[in-house]
Amino acid sequence: MLTGPELGAAIEAARIAKGVSKKKIADDFQVKPPSIQGWVKTGRIDKSKLMDVIAYFADVVGPEHWGLRPGFTYESLPDEYSEPSADESVATSAADMVRVMLAKQGKGLSENARARLMAAAEATDGGNVIAVDFSRPGLVGDEVWIAHYDVRGAMGDGEVTHEFPEMLQDVRVSPRHLRELGVEFKEHFHLKLVTGWGQSMAPTIKNRDPLIVDVSIRDFAGDGIYYFSWGGHEYIKRLQIADEEYFEMISDNPKHKDRMIRREETYIQARVLLVWNAHLV
Repeated sequence: MLTGPELGAAIEAARIAKGVSKKKIADDFQVKPPSIQGWVKTGRIDKSKLMDVIAYFADVVGPEHWGLRPGFTYESLPDEYSEPSADESVATSAADMVRVMLAKQGKGLSENARARLMAAAEATDGGNVIAVDFSRPGLVGDEVWIAHYDVRGAMGDGEVTHEFPEMLQDVRVSPRHLRELGVEFKEHFHLKLVTGWGQSMAPTIKNRDPLIVDVSIRDFAGDGIYYFSWGGHEYIKRLQIADEEYFEMISDNPKHKDRMIRREETYIQARVLLVWNAHLV
């Protein structure tokens, strides 16, 4: 299970994928907006709300997004979370915990999301375990699922996050093979798919190319291509440090001008690791 800043990053990434504001989340959970900001910044969240958060975002991210693996137990959550409420403490199996969670927070979930959560819990044979599979085909060798976020980063004038048709859904990849290709990452559950939109990063990234990104990278980590928010829009561009106050936002397509953007107004969501190019033959 992710903890600390990594959990905060996962919550923020799920928020973007779901297309909801922090205020909307605060209203839905009946907490004050600064509490949501604290979840995102530090990853500290009451243990009693953690399963509710997982359920809330179940329609856009799977359990692997939170770092859940076979053998995970609710009691294994780290000490920085508060103890569960009385109602939650009586839930001793994965299925029981999910039922409690759905009873409290599940009314807003689709029937498909509710069924997937219950199927994952009931599929475990030892109780107290939440499976990662979510009724998808089993893993083959070292293959894992990478969630495809229903968001797109503009390689042009900026794109407001919203739903749109995609060429790919979730994909299954081999972390070992990715590393052999030179893709560097710590944990496979940090890897997600997003979509590039526009022509400003051509020929490196073409319009609608799927991209593998690392959502654990939330700060500038050297020159590279990043998925980030600036001025209320989402971008996929090269970033370089210009000086103490500005990034240089660079387009690979020479027809598009580079520009200077304030570092304090730039919110990095992920770093692009691999372009999933499709070449016509």
